Amino acid sequence: MKKTLVSALTAALVVGAASTTFAAANPFSDVPAGHWAYDAVAQLAQDGVIEGYGDNTFQGDKNITRYEMAQMVAKAMAKANTGSVSSADKAMVDKLAAEFSDELNNLGVRVANLEKNADKVKWNGEMRNLAYSDREEGSHMKNTYKTRFRLLPTAEVNNNWHVKAKLDANIHPNNDDTAEAELKEVYAVGAYPNYTLKLGKMPYFSDADEGLIFDDAFSGAQVTFGKQVTATVSGGRYHMSDTADVASLDLGTKFGKLNLGAGYYYLKADNFKTAEGYDKAKKEDKASILTGGARYTFDKNVALAGSYAENSKADAYNKSGNVEVDYKGADKANAGTWGAYLAYRHVGANVSLAPTYDTFYDFNNAKGWEIGGTYAPFKNVMAWASYFDGKDLATDNNKNELFGRLSFFF
Repeated sequence: MKKTLVSALTAALVVGAASTTFAAANPFSDVPAGHWAYDAVAQLAQDGVIEGYGDNTFQGDKNITRYEMAQMVAKAMAKANTGSVSSADKAMVDKLAAEFSDELNNLGVRVANLEKNADKVKWNGEMRNLAYSDREEGSHMKNTYKTRFRLLPTAEVNNNWHVKAKLDANIHPNNDDTAEAELKEVYAVGAYPNYTLKLGKMPYFSDADEGLIFDDAFSGAQVTFGKQVTATVSGGRYHMSDTADVASLDLGTKFGKLNLGAGYYYLKADNFKTAEGYDKAKKEDKASILTGGARYTFDKNVALAGSYAENSKADAYNKSGNVEVDYKGADKANAGTWGAYLAYRHVGANVSLAPTYDTFYDFNNAKGWEIGGTYAPFKNVMAWASYFDGKDLATDNNKNELFGRLSFFF
């Protein structure tokens, strides 16, 4: 089949959709103004039904494949489906569609798969600027600055399963030191009507106490199920200074404005034998942590939260607690929103192994007051600021930290 014939056939399909007099400029150097197909080729090119080659030629005498013809028929079908062609032209479109049905079906499958695959992977992320200023009684002030670039891809496997990941790369502006990118998390999520299953290295957050003991990641498996009472069961390996076996159960429920949670976390690792606050003679290599929390939301602006956790295997620094009052809260999607909070925190190092609090960046064995706030100056831009003032649980020295963060989400 020659392209000159294709031009004539396709021209007949779209003439009804074009004006009675062709006025389009011809983009092809090898179709001169006096050519018998000049008007048709020019109009079809303008309509997007045909395309030339990279050297601005049409090469109308070259053989084409049935798939190339099917592509042009598909474009003509799209124009015919708008209802802007005559009934005679529509009939010709239908005949050609029947002739090239196999090629059109295959072409449609390829296009559909391409479009679907393009939507299978979604990328979100954050650029985070961090600043910490720590001071402990009897020591010099320590200032830390960090810029973090984070990517959070999500890939669809099928209707039930997705794969998620977290990639972080850090820059230290104070010495212009760049750290290599690190894959922090990668895991599969299977969502079903009665449960959700996760496999891989995934987020590990103690929901029952709102992050009092854990806001980190672990490798293993996790399943969440339940409606009125939700339960999350986790098991696997967690990396501290040593690698620990970990298993946990987290329960949660809601009664009107009151949220309640309770949990149990078990860890086994050699580093507990030498940890400060463990009896060295016992050579205890376990942590057995009971935790619980509650949050009462008075209205859309004010909420009161409290949590408590204890490690029965440790002899010291084995208790943690938090009481916090929240007022409003910034929403990154809404510029101008803001929030503030006031909290008292008691964070024992042998129970709060990776607490969520930003002001405990350089220590997690202290007690004291913390005040902070959030603000969204622009859409998808968030600022945090907080200040902690307290004492070290081991030395009773004064400790304080000023924290700031500015994040750009995408």
